[in-house]
Formats: sequence, C-alpha cells, structure tokens
Amino acid sequence: MIRFFAENISFNLKNRRRIKYWIADAIIGENKIIGEINFIFCSDDYLLDMNRKYLSHDYFTDVITFDFCEGDKISGDIFISIDSVRSNSAKYGQSFANELYRVMIHGILHLCSYGDSTKPETALMRSKENIYLEKLVI
Repeated sequence: MIRFFAENISFNLKNRRRIKYWIADAIIGENKIIGEINFIFCSDDYLLDMNRKYLSHDYFTDVITFDFCEGDKISGDIFISIDSVRSNSAKYGQSFANELYRVMIHGILHLCSYGDSTKPETALMRSKENIYLEKLVI
C-alpha cells in the first residue's frame, strides 16, 4: 500500500492514483514486492530536525528514507522536503513536478537497495531515476 501524508505543511499531491501505479510499476520492475510505503511531505526545518535526530547529520536535504523492508518486500517511510524540492527545481531548471517525482523515485530506489555514496552508485541511481521518470505519464 502506498500512502501520502503532509506533516507541518499544507501540501496536496496531484495525480495520486497515477503516481501510485507508477511507483508500483517501478517496484515490480526491480523484482520486488510492494509493502507499506508512506510518503511524508514536510518543510526544510522538519526534515533538518529529523536528519539531526535520527541520522546525526546537521544539514538540509530533500529526502530521507527510512527502510523497513523485509526481504524483497519494499516498505518504508520517505520524508520529502517540499521547500528543498522547490529550490532545487529552480536551481536545476526543472519544473516543480519533475523535481518532486525524481525525489520520490529516488526514495523508492533506496528502498530497492540502490545507494548513492560513491560516484558509481550515484551514476547508477541517476540512470535508474531517468528510466523510471521516462515511464511516468501524467
């Protein structure tokens, strides 16, 4: 089950049904099973507090993924800063929606065991993001 929430901000994700199907297709495309996945949209300050509290990182980020996967069953909480998505969309010359979808699939790929700590991992992650973004039709 894929669900969407907003924490400490007012945000309404459009095209929820289509996005759920897209995410499900990506998970199945990675030969995984859909479990419980929660997307929580929040502010920069909220995510910074979580980054400090749970990961001991003292910096802003656009997404934090908490992995609750069991074997091939993909489950987790994906926290996304809408503030960071907005600023990054301007910084990278992307629409807000495209940047948001990139961050969403990035979190899903983390749950599917993709990392981004090294240059090769980051290159593979970006390639996978692009593959799945091309499949999203809204």
